Amino acid sequence: MTGKGEASSLFKTAPLASVMPRRPTTEAAPSETDEEACAAYGYMRGIRDRALAIEFRYRDGNSDFYPYSWLGPWQYNPSVGLLLKFTGDVVTLVLIRGSNLDALVNQSINLTDRGFARHRISWLKEMDEDGLRQAGKGQPTIDRIEVAEFQSHEEAQEWLKKAAPGFVRGTT
Repeated sequence: MTGKGEASSLFKTAPLASVMPRRPTTEAAPSETDEEACAAYGYMRGIRDRALAIEFRYRDGNSDFYPYSWLGPWQYNPSVGLLLKFTGDVVTLVLIRGSNLDALVNQSINLTDRGFARHRISWLKEMDEDGLRQAGKGQPTIDRIEVAEFQSHEEAQEWLKKAAPGFVRGTT
């Protein structure tokens, strides 16, 4: 049997500060964040990372946010752009016009099958003239983002006929 002094020494430990790893005192470097960006949009770095919402940034400084949980079907037509359909209290169509919208960025992401399809796009922005000129050859650019809300399918079809007839499907 051990004495009182010996037993208590078995439970003595070093001060907590000496055994705990130190926390970094500076903010994480940009390469350590969970998001990256190109000139036209931001995206989640990890292949399995998911954004909860999409922010649409306009040239005038305003933004709209839509949750991915509202994103329904979407279409890509290289000659027209991307058409996203959000369904909440009303149906919202977002028409994204630009070039190279399906081009790979950093050999890992694009807006189509590797971006919106996997919920990895966190924001898109309308690019100003300087941004459009500075974009590298083959890089995605976003010229305009158009948003419209509708109470009925007929209203949405009428808007599409005027704004982006390339997305209107024939009726049978």
